[in-house]
Amino acid sequence: MRVVAEIPHPECKITIFSWNNRYLIKLELGLLEQTFKINQFDIASEQELYSILDDKFIQAAIQRFGEMHQCLREALEK
Repeated sequence: MRVVAEIPHPECKITIFSWNNRYLIKLELGLLEQTFKINQFDIASEQELYSILDDKFIQAAIQRFGEMHQCLREALEK
């Protein structure tokens, strides 16, 4: 697995990997992570990955982190 880029962001860690003919976009916040896999043949270049990571995409992921945290907290409190 090769690290393509680490993208600075104030709220979460964003890393792009290249592995097995796929790009993996990994977002991390605390103990939670989200990974999105994109077939390398579905995009023209690695630069296109940056356009996917716009504010709307990142804010949706951050909101999802909140939902994930809530779900885990509820499961642990059973």
